[in-house]
Amino acid sequence: MNRSNSRSGGANLPALRHHNASLVLDLLRVAGEQGISRLELAERTGLTPQAVSKITARLRTEGLAAEAGRLASTGGKPRTVLRLVPDAGYAVGLHLDRDELTAVLVDLAGTPVATRTAPLDLGAPAAEVLTTAAHAVQTVRADAAHAEDRPVLGVGAALPGPLDHRSGVLHRVTGFPGWNGYPLRDALAERIGMPVVVDKDTNAAALGLALRERGDADFAYLHLGTGLGAGLVLGGALHRGARTGAGEFGHQTLQLDGPRCGCGGRGCIEALCLAAAARGDIAEAARVLGAGAANLVGLLDIDRVVLGGRTVAADEDAYVDGVRAVIEERARREGAVVPVPVTVAGGGDLPVAEGAAQLVLAPLFGRAGEGGDQDPGEGGRCGEEAVGGEDRAGGQGRGERATGAERGRSSGS
Repeated sequence: MNRSNSRSGGANLPALRHHNASLVLDLLRVAGEQGISRLELAERTGLTPQAVSKITARLRTEGLAAEAGRLASTGGKPRTVLRLVPDAGYAVGLHLDRDELTAVLVDLAGTPVATRTAPLDLGAPAAEVLTTAAHAVQTVRADAAHAEDRPVLGVGAALPGPLDHRSGVLHRVTGFPGWNGYPLRDALAERIGMPVVVDKDTNAAALGLALRERGDADFAYLHLGTGLGAGLVLGGALHRGARTGAGEFGHQTLQLDGPRCGCGGRGCIEALCLAAAARGDIAEAARVLGAGAANLVGLLDIDRVVLGGRTVAADEDAYVDGVRAVIEERARREGAVVPVPVTVAGGGDLPVAEGAAQLVLAPLFGRAGEGGDQDPGEGGRCGEEAVGGEDRAGGQGRGERATGAERGRSSGS
């Protein structure tokens, strides 16, 4: 990643796509303010102490890491503890919902420092939607005056699917077929002059949640807002599928001759669930959602179901209880000893915008997820140069290159 400024004043931090540097940076992120020593970094990454010293020296030179104090001596020289510098860079997350836009500016630790919401008509002409999105990026950056002299790595844009994450091209967004084939990533990147990454709203939220989890977490994030979809985290990595289309949960058919859905099908769980919610029958909406969730649990054997979205936020207890009841009843029939827990992400739709920012940040930490590589379009690349030349303690060669997606597949994190 180079430091050249973009047309909008954004700048790119040095590239950290190199596998070993990403490992170290991710451990610094997880350690938080209390930090972690070089010895611990070496032990947990399998890198030699010399390699860790080289990587951390580079990170400190680039302003990404700093000393966080020293550990008490146990007879030798006190160990220096290092930490991530959160305000060394920022990312913008956009949630383009059917009727509302949410923009958030987060630091490298993923902490929101500014948030904006505005009305949005996703059915408006593309030029109008892009203008609204570009204005939101500008205003949310201006809201964080203390961050204006720091680089913004790029913009993550999350919206309803289906879409192609790798190319940033939209498909027939449910209810808005006019977006089919539209190159949102490239068009938005050209408008704002910064790198842009595009993904489904559910994937963005699931990615944000996964970054807070243990490395091998398996869960499904079910987002019920203006639509219904799922984000899947398997083995600690976001699962997008071979064509990045995984998670179209809302369009599984529950009723063959059911009501027409916006996707063109009949009896989709999204149509049934939203119809029940619209008429105020929350118990039925939760029961329908639970039926779909139970199918997902049976299919993937996941550890947990996480609910989110503004519709769930309006009555969290009712949805959690209703979904849990269906899953537990299915578990009893199958003789399962411990049913899969059901929790709530909280924050309504905000986890989507925060997760959208992580679409930009996660590759720095090797946490982009399966199928997570995406050329960020006209505004520039999120990372081009590697921090190289580090040796593994086990004898891996120098200059090894691996993307975040490859790391996720090889190590399950």
